[in-house]
Amino acid sequence: MKISGVDIRPGNIIEYEGGIWRAVKIQHTQPGKGGAYMQVEMKNLIDGRKNNVRFRSAETVERVRLDTKDFQFLFAEGDDLTFMDKDSYEQITLPRDLLGDAAAFLNDGMDVVMELYDERPISVQLPDTVEALIVEADAVVKGQTASSSYKPALLENGVRVMVPPHIASGTRIVVDVYSQEYVRRAD
Repeated sequence: MKISGVDIRPGNIIEYEGGIWRAVKIQHTQPGKGGAYMQVEMKNLIDGRKNNVRFRSAETVERVRLDTKDFQFLFAEGDDLTFMDKDSYEQITLPRDLLGDAAAFLNDGMDVVMELYDERPISVQLPDTVEALIVEADAVVKGQTASSSYKPALLENGVRVMVPPHIASGTRIVVDVYSQEYVRRAD
């Protein structure tokens, strides 16, 4: 489906110069002279390269629709992650760097959504938030106010996050997978 260059939105998948790209950030600019354009920061979904491109309103790009399929994470072996198709029970192994920092939050049996282009896995989407156990939390420094101070804490998966002062070691919390930030205390 063709769309105008100024209609690109963050998260859109487009075909550009023979590659498949995800729009990460956009900025609409209307200079005093000349026509308006859209400055788009894009990430190549095949090789991970980043690119900044200006699209004028007269330019069109091909918007790509990716197929999505439900998979279940089975296990990690070195830098390889193994997933199982929930419909056909076929297993697929992908490199850890396809998921980036979010790979640290994978748990055995976790349901994920895989995006495919021409039957080839392009990206894996985890749930937005997961529960994690704090194994180590720094002590609160006396005199800090609770309203704006956070302290570092180490999660069971080795990820460091900033948490409010009242959160102690051994507490289960909810963490945003993609920003790696504390959301709330788990129920």
